[in-house]
Amino acid sequence: MKKKLSINDIAKSLNVSKTTISFILNGKAQEMRIGEELVDRVLKYVNEVGFKPNSIAQSLRTGKSNTIGLMVEDISNPFFAKIARLIEDRAYQNGYKIIYCSTNNDTKKTKDLITMFRERHVDGYIIAPPEGIEEDIESLLKDNLPVVFFDRHLPKVITDYVEINNRFSTYNATSHLIGEGKKNIAFITFTSPQTQMQDRLKGYKNAMKESGLEPLVKEIVFNQNEDLIIKPITDFLTKHPDLDAVLFGTDHIGSCGLKVIKEMGIQIPSQLAIISFDDYDVFKLHSPPVTAIAQPIEKIAESVINVLLNKLNTPLLNQQPQFITLSTSLNIRGSSKS
Repeated sequence: MKKKLSINDIAKSLNVSKTTISFILNGKAQEMRIGEELVDRVLKYVNEVGFKPNSIAQSLRTGKSNTIGLMVEDISNPFFAKIARLIEDRAYQNGYKIIYCSTNNDTKKTKDLITMFRERHVDGYIIAPPEGIEEDIESLLKDNLPVVFFDRHLPKVITDYVEINNRFSTYNATSHLIGEGKKNIAFITFTSPQTQMQDRLKGYKNAMKESGLEPLVKEIVFNQNEDLIIKPITDFLTKHPDLDAVLFGTDHIGSCGLKVIKEMGIQIPSQLAIISFDDYDVFKLHSPPVTAIAQPIEKIAESVINVLLNKLNTPLLNQQPQFITLSTSLNIRGSSKS
């Protein structure tokens, strides 16, 4: 195997000091008053031999890696995938590259990923955080590494976050169903202490109680295996044949719920009205099309990267954290109409 060239090798070949080579490769030639002729000679040689500097070593010298760590629950989920792509494009326009990964809402995996990003010397972090990583985030902040949460936040950690108005979103959706004459409305969601899931539950309950209706909640343990979501939904709908509407707390539960409803032969919306959180493409194509709570994906991505870039570009200003809450829209379709 051919040995990888180092700055030492280049310095010896050109009979130039290692320090001078380093200044040139790091774009500091003009600052250090290195002559154009020497700069051209070094850059020409580097191009000829195909030298690629070690990115980690370079970040240690410059104090910047021009990379951002993006950690989401599941990068294959359409919501996170779209946001990740928008953030990646905007970051690249500003000279940053994104390294992204999935946490699966697993605390240990998230801690391991934070350690990996630290070793890679990423400049900032964008995280949809699971619970249990508070100390790890505090450690990053203590080291002046900017962290921006999105989709949810950790109540005990004071750092920037971008969220939607989850509580009003489910309150509004439930109120729509009540306005359509529905009285036996269930909320099917994941069991979760995360802020966004708790707020969605509260919004549903508030709307039901204000109208004098009894809340009926089915919580399901989060799992990537659809069968382990489909079975409890099937059991729940079988146990409650008197339901006239269901609000699904996430797109994942919503898509599983539609499969169950089809399998059980339940007619939408004449027998059961349906609304789901997140306007998944499948919902628009379903017959009838599914009413959905649409998150402002472009605004979320734009807000997240704007906050982080601002932190990265002005690190010495000791800025106060920004807490941004964005509005959703209820896209009313055939699945919820009387």
